[in-house]
Amino acid sequence: MKYLARRFGFYLLAFWVAVTLNFLLPRLEPGNPLQYLQIRYQAQLQQNPHLLDPLKPVFDTQHGNILIQYVQYLVNLAHLNFGVSFSQYPASVNTIIASALPWSLFLAGSSAILAFLLGTTLGVVVAWWRGKPFDLTVTPLTMFTQSFPAFFGAMLILYFVGVEAGWFPLNHAYDYGVQPGPYIFGLPWSWNFITSVFSHAAMPVAALLISSLGGWLLGMRSVMINTLSEDYVTMAEAKGLSTLRVMFMYAARNALLPQVTSLAITLGYALTSLVLIETVFSYPGLGYQLVNAVLARDYPLMQALFFIIAVAMLIANLIADLTYSLLDPRVGVRSGAR
Repeated sequence: MKYLARRFGFYLLAFWVAVTLNFLLPRLEPGNPLQYLQIRYQAQLQQNPHLLDPLKPVFDTQHGNILIQYVQYLVNLAHLNFGVSFSQYPASVNTIIASALPWSLFLAGSSAILAFLLGTTLGVVVAWWRGKPFDLTVTPLTMFTQSFPAFFGAMLILYFVGVEAGWFPLNHAYDYGVQPGPYIFGLPWSWNFITSVFSHAAMPVAALLISSLGGWLLGMRSVMINTLSEDYVTMAEAKGLSTLRVMFMYAARNALLPQVTSLAITLGYALTSLVLIETVFSYPGLGYQLVNAVLARDYPLMQALFFIIAVAMLIANLIADLTYSLLDPRVGVRSGAR
């Protein structure tokens, strides 16, 4: 219990630090939201120089009392009220996040699960036939693709698969004019809409899959090789059991535990990997909104998105800590001894 109390205390402190930095960092950037609006409405301001005067008390945050702003920020944060977007005024930040979050969760979740399943399965196979042609081909290939930044692979896929081959749509989350309805249990069930969504997500998911597949394969391969030296695997082979049964039911099942633990952390960090990917494909998720918010000095939207990313990462690490303490009770004992 002392170990768990210390971990919860640590994450509460980390949460407060993240929230405070989330408030300070946008305000330390040069520039001002009013400057963005002045550029955006330059033609209208030539006709009416006082067009933006009513917005100055709201948008000119750098000249206000920062302590009062911080207290108001914490109060609004406690109510999950992120205010009004500067760049998409008068739309609320909550509305923008509600429309973007499902797309990011779909993209991050599907790519992470596919990478986990495919990478883990390939890791089992290459470990079983280590040193054979399949291992000598697949393992270096996935290490090579993993060495490229995700956005670089995304640009290559966009150009060769999207622009040159024309196999998939280049941007957005679905075709313009496609209606998502009818809704059943809050989910769209239009076949045209579903097929359009998957065709638009194919290239972003492929870019994320290629950049992360090697990590899952190498992780499973390493643990699997150690597991194959255990006595129970040797006994199963001596009994004459089939190769697939020994490979998956005996060796892989016991080597899978670290991979499952890593999956929780990966899902927590998945949103951070979407920023550049969504920008390359103009995919309307949180990462795309974050880039636009930074360019427009949209403090409320930036703070809300950074808050979501920070909370996701903290929750992922907390789940990993709790999982390790449950799987290995010695973790709490060692911590208590110190």
